Amino acid sequence: MQFPRALPAWAAIAASLLLGACHSMAEQLAAPPTAHVVSLDSLAIPVSAKENRAVSFTNKRSAFYYTQTHRNDHPEHTFFRGFNIAGRRIFSDYRLLVAGAALDPQTAMVIVRPDALIRTYPQGITETLRLFDGQDVVEVEVSGARGDVTLQLSGDTVAHVQSRQGIDEYTATQEGESSAVDHIAVGRSGRRFLIAVGSSREAARTQFDQAVAAAPAWQDARSARLTAVISGDHYFWGDDRRLTEALRWLQLTMDSLVTDQRGDGIYAGLPWFNEYWGRDSFISLPGATLVTGHFEEARSILTSFAEFQDLDRASRFYGRLPNIVKPGSIDYHTTDGTPRWVIALRDYVRYTGDRTIVAELYPNVQASIDGALANFTDASGYLVHADNETWMDARREPDKVSYSPRSTRANDIQALWYAQLRAGAEFAVALGDRESAARWSAAADQLRKRFAHDFVDPASGRMADHLDARDVPNLQVRPNVLFSLHLLDQPADAARAARQAWEALVYPWGVATLDQGDPGFHPYHVAPGHYHKDAAYHNGAVWPWLNGIAIQRMIELGQVELAWQLFTNMNEIALTRGVVGGLPENLDAYPHSGESAPRLTGTYLQGWSNAEQLRVWYQGFLGVQPDLEQGVIRLAPRLPKAVGDVEFNSRIGAGVVHAAYERSDRGRRYTWRLQGQSARLDLDIVPFERRSFSAAAGDTLMVEQTAGSLVVQQISAGGDEREPVTVTLAPLRREQQARVDAILAGTEFAKPGVAAAHPAMQRSRTP
Repeated sequence: MQFPRALPAWAAIAASLLLGACHSMAEQLAAPPTAHVVSLDSLAIPVSAKENRAVSFTNKRSAFYYTQTHRNDHPEHTFFRGFNIAGRRIFSDYRLLVAGAALDPQTAMVIVRPDALIRTYPQGITETLRLFDGQDVVEVEVSGARGDVTLQLSGDTVAHVQSRQGIDEYTATQEGESSAVDHIAVGRSGRRFLIAVGSSREAARTQFDQAVAAAPAWQDARSARLTAVISGDHYFWGDDRRLTEALRWLQLTMDSLVTDQRGDGIYAGLPWFNEYWGRDSFISLPGATLVTGHFEEARSILTSFAEFQDLDRASRFYGRLPNIVKPGSIDYHTTDGTPRWVIALRDYVRYTGDRTIVAELYPNVQASIDGALANFTDASGYLVHADNETWMDARREPDKVSYSPRSTRANDIQALWYAQLRAGAEFAVALGDRESAARWSAAADQLRKRFAHDFVDPASGRMADHLDARDVPNLQVRPNVLFSLHLLDQPADAARAARQAWEALVYPWGVATLDQGDPGFHPYHVAPGHYHKDAAYHNGAVWPWLNGIAIQRMIELGQVELAWQLFTNMNEIALTRGVVGGLPENLDAYPHSGESAPRLTGTYLQGWSNAEQLRVWYQGFLGVQPDLEQGVIRLAPRLPKAVGDVEFNSRIGAGVVHAAYERSDRGRRYTWRLQGQSARLDLDIVPFERRSFSAAAGDTLMVEQTAGSLVVQQISAGGDEREPVTVTLAPLRREQQARVDAILAGTEFAKPGVAAAHPAMQRSRTP
């Protein structure tokens, strides 16, 4: 790239100001940011008895502990309270007795940390609940007690067997599964009560003895690991304390769902889905592992799922990856899980530059595409599927009729299929398989060429949710349209579709699954007096994971402030409602009468809800978008006015990008330093021209943004400075953005209507 020899006078002045400001920033970025201390203590959240929030920990393997801070009264989750291992309920709760009197959690002052639940009682007694990584052990530490302290397990699965040598022995038997028996050893070591679980009495006792010796070291190791999740290569800090706390908590609760229960995987959600779902795993993978720099886990998840692919050429499901992988069963009835695996593999390669995995898994990619082409495509090249084989898969019992039928060609499935074909063609080119690359590219071209003609209604401009078996477009307004906007050729068409979807479906608390104007709309997820909750699951219920694509589309269309409102509302849910530090599976579309906010429903902690919030922050707002397969890191920050200064690290390839975004009197100042990795840095700041800079490891790129220009300074690791570059406004980009802005001007959130007016609420049902 040629740099200008001289700058206009005004630009030279700006450059000199930039250099003076940025030399100090470059010095700060010479090492990972350390000015802002990262500690688990700083994330402690107090919870009142009135709030009575959910608390959840996992052991990063097969066990999780769920409780509420003061009383377990949730109508659906309480069944799973206590300690659970691989889908088995071990015990529901425990009682602490001091001098024979039970402590009452409802009287306690409660603080929740990422590594502990701490209750302090009026008597001055403190109870601390912990789990340990990889151990089927629960620790309850008690301090400040005067008198004998005892701990008793409770629950409908446990039975006390005997007490011997200071150890209480229990068994846990699953209802209807008399052969499934777990053994529990409970005892005390100093201030620590240790509850150890094993497959036999001897195994439980051995686990207990190990815990007595190692619990302090286990505690330190877990705290250190959790701290590392939000520091070092995974660090983020903002001068907005709430933003910093929310993102750190979301990262930690997301991390708790990345486990090795059956190979590495991501729990879909707790308490019901402590298992691996293909669809959920690969929706979650970018936010759970890539933007947070956990590449080793990402690679293992991708390769682990590949092992379960159906590779029987005689099978109808040849090439598919499973929808559900859990102890004892594998299920292949999903269409979108397989393309999402290929897309996640592509994303992994873009973040890591790991070409070895492409060669390793290319046969799986081939099977996934060729199996679909052979068994699941129509004459137009669309991917066909059954009613329940999209993510909207709820069915009525016992007749298995879909509550939200979307066969035979849903718009989001076609978008995923298109991306799968393009990703496969990229892999084929990289490996020299020109025949497959040409064939798959031709299939993708055919699909894109037909899509707007078949899916966009010429009269209304509305995109069909799906084509039925008779090729009739179904024009229900559903959020799946947001996944398909890139298949439209004109930005104006995408903007109109995005506005229609936003105003019909996107409430300030999340994206609903059906337009409230549709007669099938259900305003509440849970309304047992009127309908089964699965009837509302994809027909009105809000799904926070959909916020990711909604926010992404608005950022892409230049509507950053609108996107920010939804994003920050979700952060507040993580900090103030539901499970401490995480996001739920669902919310109601409407608040109940007399309530100011909708109720949280579904799982209390859902993987893809957390993951999409993290993904859209790093890729969308911070704008770090690697493609190391091409040797490129795109830098496209899109910060709203409310965000001030931020510092963060992004692990990319073999290195780390250290970054700082500052709000200055003149506009914004951006600094990126590339450590341990060379790349082409593609600078994309609207409404300026796009520019590329070749950066070696150790180089720093500093950008001063004003209303009229960008002044870019590049400094090598040794301190050598290239001549500043001025990037000017791009007239064409400004014109295009102005057209999109005109279409989206005044876009508002969806507003709740009158619940009783919906047909679903006019029916009655015996729960």
